[in-house]
Amino acid sequence: MLQQIEELISEIKNLKASNAEEAEALRIKYLGRKGLIPALFDDFKNVAAENKKAVGMALNTLKNEAQRVITELKEAHEAGASSASGADLTLPGTSFPIGSRHPLSLVRNQIVEIFSRLGFSVAEGPEIEDDWHVFTALNFPLEHPARDMQDTFFITKDPDILLRTHTSSVQVRVMEKTQPPIRSIFPGRVFRNEAISARAHCIFHQVEGLYIDENVSFADLKQTLLYFAREFFGENVEIRLRPSYFPFTEPSAEMDVSCSICGGKGCGVCKHTGWLEIMGCGMVDPNVLENCGIDSKKHTGFAFGMGSERIAMLKYQIKDIRLFFENDVRFLEQFKSAIH
Repeated sequence: MLQQIEELISEIKNLKASNAEEAEALRIKYLGRKGLIPALFDDFKNVAAENKKAVGMALNTLKNEAQRVITELKEAHEAGASSASGADLTLPGTSFPIGSRHPLSLVRNQIVEIFSRLGFSVAEGPEIEDDWHVFTALNFPLEHPARDMQDTFFITKDPDILLRTHTSSVQVRVMEKTQPPIRSIFPGRVFRNEAISARAHCIFHQVEGLYIDENVSFADLKQTLLYFAREFFGENVEIRLRPSYFPFTEPSAEMDVSCSICGGKGCGVCKHTGWLEIMGCGMVDPNVLENCGIDSKKHTGFAFGMGSERIAMLKYQIKDIRLFFENDVRFLEQFKSAIH
């Protein structure tokens, strides 16, 4: 058997194949289940005991040599076929282009994350609303300009069904169904009948917040918004609250943050005032609480609301609000490196 093995080793070293099919035929001839080498392994049991060691070593050498030679033949023909077709199969595959989140989604996610640390949950509601949840429950007088068709997209009249002008309607729905303590934020899309320009759009997004409990004060509102401003814009940011008016809060205020571009010294972005307006806020009007079935003598609360586009324009230095709605890939690709 040793002589037969030696002859096969010499034969295998001189094997040649003109194509991959011939190389596969050689593999079957020598290494296949019914090939020459498996047959020799089957006969190994008949070898005398004193010769088993030498024959076993020779068989293993034969098998390894056959595998090496036939593998080299197959690889040579596969590489030749690849080069003939003009494709290098060893190159890494073509990667698919990676998309990016929309800047408004990035801003919304960051706002939600910041307020979630303070225990605020997220609540959402319908974009098509009725007059009660958008206006009446929120203390809007009948003659308020927002009720006019020049400002609001009405779907039907009597009963008034409309596209919501703010996410405050979700606040009303939450207060109607939940008793205090309430601590929620309300991100969503809103609609107003405005001419489209670089600074205004008929569609935009808001994030509003509501906190109602016993003994809630204006100081709680200020500290909450100061925490948000410093988490979002940086730890050196300062805020200021200016008196304002909203039908559903009393007292009401507009909140400004110190300009992060010039550090409050004055620049073109902040119109040389050193401040940037970002949101409205105030203590929830007792009438609103009573309209929603909450005892205004026992509970107080604060509310605030900001435009996502406004925040995104300040954060990313975007000068035209229309860019958020045009789906221009050249604009959106700039946010690939953003995290969240």
